[in-house]
Amino acid sequence: MLRLVLPKGSLERATMELFDAADLGVVRSSDVEYRATIRDPRIDEVRILRPQEIPRYVAEGLFDFGITGRDWIEETSSDVVSLGQLYYSKATTQPIRLVLAIGENDPAQKVSDLPAHLRVSTEYPELTRRWMDGHGIDADIELSYGATEAKIPEIADAVVELTETGRALRAAGLKIIDTILVSYTELIANPAAYADEVKRHSMEQILTLLQGALVARTRVLVKLNVDAEHLDQVISLVPAMRSPTVSKLFSDEGYAVEAVVPKETINTLIPALKDHGATDIIELPISKIVP
Repeated sequence: MLRLVLPKGSLERATMELFDAADLGVVRSSDVEYRATIRDPRIDEVRILRPQEIPRYVAEGLFDFGITGRDWIEETSSDVVSLGQLYYSKATTQPIRLVLAIGENDPAQKVSDLPAHLRVSTEYPELTRRWMDGHGIDADIELSYGATEAKIPEIADAVVELTETGRALRAAGLKIIDTILVSYTELIANPAAYADEVKRHSMEQILTLLQGALVARTRVLVKLNVDAEHLDQVISLVPAMRSPTVSKLFSDEGYAVEAVVPKETINTLIPALKDHGATDIIELPISKIVP
């Protein structure tokens, strides 16, 4: 029923891992194959293409929905519907930032310090041009085909480049002076497909699975036993999504407690629970969390 397009390149591996976690495994004959299948009755066709092209193809109706970044939606000015953000990128869960950077020894500290006739190299010429015009900056913007950060100072005075952490830009001897766009990965839909009630419902169901798999990455299930004397102390320690589940143990004065907790807290939580009387503590991974 649905035609899906997924990103090739830097987002490819992370996207395939997410679909696997959501029980929507993408099957193809090799890692370089552009056509694939998903064993799901809602999805008829899967194509794997460059994220730069995906917004335009979805807008034109070649695909019903797809995954790309907000950066490419803005660069192409594509008329698509955002079904929702997916909080993952190629290396982290942080959003990608499209930033304006200059040489670390350049005296400019902010946008207003930039000189006239600024030479800018970027893979996002249209988005950069709109931003520069909005800030009243006279810039000569050149399309870059890669290695953008290497073009300062001989080829360009500034670059507009993507970064997750800023590490690569600093390593290249550059400093960031402004953020042009914060870009998350998004599931987008063709407007006509979105207007179709059956297709929209199917796309929203798939989004639920993907988002549920992403949320589950940050949580674990903790189960433990505790006697009545220490129950209140143990409950006070558990940072549950909602109230912990508490059950009376059979033929015993104790209780079983279980809760979904942030994974990042587990290294300090388990010892603290033990210190306050919890026993038989179990940590379990979670596949999906759907509120």
